[in-house]
Amino acid sequence: MISIDDKIYTLKFYVDEKNSHLRIKDPKICFKKCKERFCLYFCPAGVYRVEKDTLLVNYQACLECGSCRAGCPFKNIEWSYPKSGYGVCYKFG
Repeated sequence: MISIDDKIYTLKFYVDEKNSHLRIKDPKICFKKCKERFCLYFCPAGVYRVEKDTLLVNYQACLECGSCRAGCPFKNIEWSYPKSGYGVCYKFG
């Protein structure tokens, strides 16, 4: 089976080190109300992961698809496009 990393290795990311375009509005909701942690499954790039008692957001690898914004049943993920000049750069051909 091909991993996500193998599928997206050709993409280039321009990372805004100061500002994330993804944010968990209330981390407590992720652990108290959302036992299923849907964000771990619906993000095609695997941006979200749990480490101990923290939900980590690896926004640097975001594909900007918006599935996290649409898929969170608690509307607890704030998503926006990265600032101009930053984000994913898709290569065609």
